[in-house]
Amino acid sequence: MKFKKIENAWETLLNMLFPRRCPVCDRIVSVSGLRVCPECRKEFRRLREPLCRKCGKALWDETQEYCDDCRKRKHYFDEGAALYEYASVRESIFRFKYMGRQEYKEYYAEEVCKYLGGKLREWNADALVPVPVHKSRLNSRGYNQAQLLADEIGKRLQIPVLSDYIVRIRKTVPQKALNLSERQNNLKKAFKIGRNDVKLKTIIIVDDIYTTGSTMDEIAGLCRRAGVEKVCFVVLAIGNGL
Repeated sequence: MKFKKIENAWETLLNMLFPRRCPVCDRIVSVSGLRVCPECRKEFRRLREPLCRKCGKALWDETQEYCDDCRKRKHYFDEGAALYEYASVRESIFRFKYMGRQEYKEYYAEEVCKYLGGKLREWNADALVPVPVHKSRLNSRGYNQAQLLADEIGKRLQIPVLSDYIVRIRKTVPQKALNLSERQNNLKKAFKIGRNDVKLKTIIIVDDIYTTGSTMDEIAGLCRRAGVEKVCFVVLAIGNGL
């Protein structure tokens, strides 16, 4: 109890010295103590059923079980979940990823745990595994947004985070500029297992965005070859694919 009071006092002091910025509008949060402006809460559009049973993408036809992409392609992951429609959070994630808005991680993780926490617990994962960035990007950016998100989710759901289980060994060009086949080729041999001393049965890969699933497939395939039996993923937002 005493530690909690100290933690709350420290958080209050930090908020006074470094006021929180709203992940939606990027202005100082209008109500002290909140992580988002009350008037901004509904701007991020959460995904709702019907959703693809494989990747979690929104479906237009409620009679379908899988999206067009998952019906046509073999994925190496078992199941995925996303929180938001990408279009509604695109600018927020850009600031989180490239403009140093690391404080967004708390609101994002809070929402992930609130709306997807039950599913993540059902997967009964041994660890959360953030998608790694190449060391050159880590040095220039100063942080890995997937790592920040995984740490916050892990803390709330009490799931261990293994940030060094997967290592990015090859610097790749940004995926957003490529088509599907180029994305897949771009990621070939980009990752390796970094912890051969750890044996995992089920993992949850953590990232900010899912579009075509190329990154998830590359990592999932690598993990399966290392003996992982079940690979799931959770992301902040999911796009419509290519």
